[in-house]
Amino acid sequence: MNDNKPILRYNANERTNHWIVAILFFMAGLSGLALFHPALFWLSNLFGGGPWTRILHPFLGVAMFVFFLGLVVRFWRANFITANDRLWLRRVDRVMRNQEEGVPPIGKYNAGQKLLFWTLLACMLILLVSGVVIWRAYFSAFFGIGAIRLATLMHALAAFVLVLSIIVHIYAGIWIKGSIGAMLHGWVSRAWARKHHELWYRDVTGDKTPHNHGGKKG
Repeated sequence: MNDNKPILRYNANERTNHWIVAILFFMAGLSGLALFHPALFWLSNLFGGGPWTRILHPFLGVAMFVFFLGLVVRFWRANFITANDRLWLRRVDRVMRNQEEGVPPIGKYNAGQKLLFWTLLACMLILLVSGVVIWRAYFSAFFGIGAIRLATLMHALAAFVLVLSIIVHIYAGIWIKGSIGAMLHGWVSRAWARKHHELWYRDVTGDKTPHNHGGKKG
């Protein structure tokens, strides 16, 4: 076995899907902020002014949801919470200190990434449903004022949680060296895979030799 040979973590289609969602997120987010509060209306200049911002925002949101579903289809099987994930969460303080003692081995994604995945999916669903209710050009006429007000509130709350979640996602990607590179060119080193996602490393390499975590494995 060549210990220097990198491992493919994300193929070209997966990376393209991810970056399309990322671009649409920023576009939908900025256009949404422009419509959210008068102090941020200047952001509408990025989209050709207020009317165009109002027109484009819901379509950007729908496109973001559709492409995000592509990620869901690709990755949902790898995001179920396991017993090791629950133990990992209880010992996340050790992970934050980069201390592996007592931290169980994990699969392709750790518990934090899995919780983020399901949070993003929930937010996307709420944004889609609430966005349809308040989409004046096509759908809002079918709903009462109470439903529109509730949908507006839910839309803002879901957007707020989504933005915070993406900030955490970006920070974690920067904090764990090699994560951003994996989504840029697709490859990670064997040492990175063994250290951060040992169970996944064993699956893709066939190397069943356990890495020393200094404690029980859950």
